[in-house]
Amino acid sequence: MWGILRQRAVDGGLSLRRTRSALVSARSYAAGSKEMTVRDALNSAIDEEMSSDPKVFVMGEEVGQYQGAYKITKGLLEKYGPERVYDTPITEAGFTGIGVGAAYAGLKPVVEFMTFNFSMQAIDHIINSAAKSNYMSAGQINVPIVFRGPNGAAAGVGAQHSQCYAAWYASVPGLKVLAPYSAEDARGLLKAAIRDPDPVVFLENELLYGESFPISEEALDSSFCLPIGKAKIEREGNDVTIVTFSKMVGFALKAAEKLAEEGISAEVINLRSIRPLDRATINASVRKTSRLVTVEEGFPQHGVCAEICASVVEESFSYLDAPVERIAGADVPMPYAANLERLALPQVEDVVRAAKRACYRSK
Repeated sequence: MWGILRQRAVDGGLSLRRTRSALVSARSYAAGSKEMTVRDALNSAIDEEMSSDPKVFVMGEEVGQYQGAYKITKGLLEKYGPERVYDTPITEAGFTGIGVGAAYAGLKPVVEFMTFNFSMQAIDHIINSAAKSNYMSAGQINVPIVFRGPNGAAAGVGAQHSQCYAAWYASVPGLKVLAPYSAEDARGLLKAAIRDPDPVVFLENELLYGESFPISEEALDSSFCLPIGKAKIEREGNDVTIVTFSKMVGFALKAAEKLAEEGISAEVINLRSIRPLDRATINASVRKTSRLVTVEEGFPQHGVCAEICASVVEESFSYLDAPVERIAGADVPMPYAANLERLALPQVEDVVRAAKRACYRSK
């Protein structure tokens, strides 16, 4: 299969793409009149990249005939055939290693994990084979591969299927780690990930797949692409900065609405990119508001938010008017019981209370 794909890539040549300027991140495509689900945004991004570049192919468990466990790859097998949409056995270590090898040879695999909890079976290939090869080869080897799938908590699936791996992978030099929230994020960031010459860990959220978001005509253009490493200010404010990513962006926006009712103006930053981290946008916001609240689903110790707080303390300490507030998941394996699961995850009211404490407005 790999020989056929390589030959087709050579015969077809590389398509020239019109990429958008990095300034697209500063524009609000969410003002569009059309709506798209995150699932359809991911599907369309993969479809368009496969159409424009014959080196791109998809592999993973049930991505072909079943059209994906979450239907992200729906219709791709019929359109591109089994040589580019490859159903694998249930062996993450095996197919991830094959994907990395294909990337060594110049192809662009998009590897799907049914959940990132299962990526633990393949972590040696992701870190030792993919992330480190460019450095260890003095830049001679590029590894253009995307590892994508649902990350973090879903609902009632227990500790072994609910962990957030953002902090794990974001700690590794050589990897880029992205976490979309909206349909615009999913579409623009996945296209950027597939086009990138380095390995990208693309952390989706299962509970967001079916959510619809406004999307503009520009974001629907096949050349649309978001810059890696640039955060988005989802809501501007002056009193407190709330920094978060993935599903928690929606929680932060709801918290900001509640805070506005009490006269507190919250600025909400959607990280989009976990590594590289947009420290400039975060620190610029904190220097404006003088307060910081961070939110993540993952464990509190050594988390993404811990890194953000450290960055702000190092770069903007003299601007802070209150201690930083860090909201994270409970420091326990995820409970199965629904009531305990809710207690183990950040909720909107937790963000509201933290912001009020930072503003000295708590009772």
